[in-house]
Amino acid sequence: MKAKVSTIRITSRKMGLLADEVRGKNITAALNFLQFSPSKRTAGVLSTVIQSAVANANQKRTIDNSKLYVKTLLVGTGPIYKRFRPRAKGSAFRINKRTCHVTVELGEK
Repeated sequence: MKAKVSTIRITSRKMGLLADEVRGKNITAALNFLQFSPSKRTAGVLSTVIQSAVANANQKRTIDNSKLYVKTLLVGTGPIYKRFRPRAKGSAFRINKRTCHVTVELGEK
């Protein structure tokens, strides 16, 4: 009853803010919260991962979806893509494009 997604082009700070709100909630409550969240792109990724974990749980064995809840939701930093922008006098300025990994595990009440 796990799902994992790697190297998402969203910072782990932004993803962690929503993960803290969803952690420990019922599946339907978590998906409703993410649906009406103001940060749509981050919430869309999280809801997709949660729905994937629910599909994995249903495929392994027959489980009532109303009893499932988000047991653990881990957000970790991924690789950093380094890009460069030109600056004055021939120098360069580095831009870090940060990524994150998300792992969801569901439990049954």
